Amino acid sequence: MSGRVLVLGANGFIGSHLAAALSADGWSVRAGARRIAEPARRAPDFDWVATDFSRLTTTEAWAPLLAGVSAVVNCVGVLQDGGGDSTRAAHVDGPRALIAACEAVGVSRLIHISAVGADDAAGTDYARTKAETERLVQASSLDWLILRPSLVVDRAAFGGTGLIRALAAFPLIIPVVGGDQSFRPIPLGDLSAAVVAALKLGAVSRETLDMPGPEAVTMAQTVRLYRGWMGLRPAPVVRVPRALAAPALAVGDLLGRLGWSSPIRTTAIKQMDHDVSGHDSGWAERLGVASRGFSRFLAETPASVQDVWHARLWFVRPVAIATLGLFWLVTGLISFGPGWNGAVAILHEGGYGGWSGPVAWWGALLDVVLGLALFVRPWTARVAVFMCLATVGYLIAGTLSLPHYWIDPLGPWLKVLPMMALCLFVAATDARR
Repeated sequence: MSGRVLVLGANGFIGSHLAAALSADGWSVRAGARRIAEPARRAPDFDWVATDFSRLTTTEAWAPLLAGVSAVVNCVGVLQDGGGDSTRAAHVDGPRALIAACEAVGVSRLIHISAVGADDAAGTDYARTKAETERLVQASSLDWLILRPSLVVDRAAFGGTGLIRALAAFPLIIPVVGGDQSFRPIPLGDLSAAVVAALKLGAVSRETLDMPGPEAVTMAQTVRLYRGWMGLRPAPVVRVPRALAAPALAVGDLLGRLGWSSPIRTTAIKQMDHDVSGHDSGWAERLGVASRGFSRFLAETPASVQDVWHARLWFVRPVAIATLGLFWLVTGLISFGPGWNGAVAILHEGGYGGWSGPVAWWGALLDVVLGLALFVRPWTARVAVFMCLATVGYLIAGTLSLPHYWIDPLGPWLKVLPMMALCLFVAATDARR
């Protein structure tokens, strides 16, 4: 079987690699994502189309996207509602319309990427809606196949795997919640090979296959293996009581609703406690794929310095954003409040005269606005750059009016230079995928 395949969620961790594997196998890839400008620059050879499941809820809406398509691979999934994500839209409303459209226009083959633990018994909206998707697929007249991978690992890391690596790279200790949860990691390359094989003529059809890897490891073993893979000195695994982890999970849930995607959420913990291992369905043999265990995958995928940097900076970045935003916000509030007279006095010293009050007021307002704007997820990088440029402006004005502050013992001008470096760090590490 060959021709054109529509890969949905083609900008995601899994979808981007499946699209690349299918392209390498000779398929013409139509790549679907909610926002396509950036991924289209990364993979310009694909036919990129906007596919927002919250809007594609009718057969008519899907029809032009399916024109000329021989098969569909659906990789769309969201962990939790919030920040523009809807489990209902991604897992139920969109797929229902997609299935109806495939039946209407004659696209018969559908590969649906689900997940181990997508069961009603897990007790999460993620699992309930994922299970509903599977029921919709199974009830269709399509030539379908549902693949349910366990923890998917790759040289790249995003979401849960990014968090696990960050925990593995934690200084002195390795903190984990629980630690006994069992994984059977599957390399993303093996999942990609399975999807390529599943689109061959005569492949497995109308079945649901759990896709665990051949090697079972606990969470504690996983972080130890990752730490060794990065070449870091061994460290003890510290099991964090769930009661102590609850505040961090609550913060993660809140950040997720505000658009800051975080794997530190209650849904992730509940899913890990329910099932992230799966049962052996014989998927590798049935699809003709040589499946690798986690240890073998790590041995065949040497870590680079970039992997170590990413893991070590995973927790540093949110701390940097919080510190930078609060610095600007609190500075502005102090200028408006107890520091007002001092701010005006400094401007008078610099020769601003009657303009001292207005300059102080507008400067404080800018600080407050930028501090708050930094926390708006789509604006963070641009605001950080603007903060750096605004600071350059502050320093130029300060140098012209108060040059002696460069040699002041408290270093009021010198101390903003590290803050400018922090701005650049936040802007430079903004990429999510």
